[in-house]
Amino acid sequence: MKVKMLDLTREYKKYRKEYVDAINNIFDKGNFILGEEVANLEKYIAEYVGVKYGVGVGNGTDALLLSLRAAGIKEEDEVITTPFTFFATVETILQLKAMPVFVDINYDDYTIDVSQIEKKITKKTKAILPVHIFGHPADMVEIEKIAKKYGLLIIEDCAQSLGAKIDERKCGNFGIAGTISFFPTKNIGCAGDGGMVVTDSETFYRKVKTLRVHGSTEKYIHEEIGYNSRLDTLQASLLILKMKRIEEINGRRREIAKNYNLNITDKVKKPFEKKGFYHIYHQYSILTEKRDKLKDFLKENGIDTTVYYPLPLHKQNAVLNIIKKEYSLPVSEEVSKKILSLPIYPELEDEEILYIIEKVNQFYD
Repeated sequence: MKVKMLDLTREYKKYRKEYVDAINNIFDKGNFILGEEVANLEKYIAEYVGVKYGVGVGNGTDALLLSLRAAGIKEEDEVITTPFTFFATVETILQLKAMPVFVDINYDDYTIDVSQIEKKITKKTKAILPVHIFGHPADMVEIEKIAKKYGLLIIEDCAQSLGAKIDERKCGNFGIAGTISFFPTKNIGCAGDGGMVVTDSETFYRKVKTLRVHGSTEKYIHEEIGYNSRLDTLQASLLILKMKRIEEINGRRREIAKNYNLNITDKVKKPFEKKGFYHIYHQYSILTEKRDKLKDFLKENGIDTTVYYPLPLHKQNAVLNIIKKEYSLPVSEEVSKKILSLPIYPELEDEEILYIIEKVNQFYD
């Protein structure tokens, strides 16, 4: 049996007619840039997250960059974040000539260790940028308390966590902004690139909205240097359809994760969901001392896996060349050596799930 890490063709085969109808509707209208579907999606997602505003942008990286700009992050400012994340989280801080300050992660859920944040705060600290990694929320209740105590902004990296929540409060609802990615592999992904910034602040909303169109407040009138970062109408039309199924999509991922948790051997460390937290399992990541051997064994048996992430960001040359500072972050370093992500997506067949469980367990038998 062959099991892909992700097979997007299954989703598109299942919903092809409604997707094609939506795309044809855009061609009939001829409005491809910032059409009404973009505004509708912005409103839909803002309401879903529980904030007032959404701004569709070109991708999740731009969502971070524009949010940092709108927050006033500039040269020599410090932004506290995690090294265990996709490169864009730190890349965007560095693009503004600000300095990422790394805090290690928790061993249980791989999110930022809030107990270590306060000792990293200096006079230069302007913001905290937590990442809801793999779909599990960071401890936003404690991060809110710290941010309030020190007068810091919070920008949430929600690239992997649309629909994740703490109690009934969704990720993206805690900070001045939440940044979302619609990269095709995400739980809610488009047929290309796309992203969004969500916020409860009208001032912040207007700033991001201006930055996404070359710093323009009206056509051909520019107040500042901005970017060309707009969500295509075609993508928005598809994303609206997918958002209507978000609970079903995330629910199926949780169902698969539960099956894995119950039936995969305890000889590996399985994902952890804190009490009161709602994990949406963008990835299902296990830890094992035998990571590379297990990966090879599963590949031999037709099962794709991926390592997210093989080298934490504080060890990446592109970062070290700029920050000129060595960090010792033992949990991030250990997790990067042991982590392995198994296939998890709604279109996985039950027999494929059982096959994955069987082969992981067989390796340890």
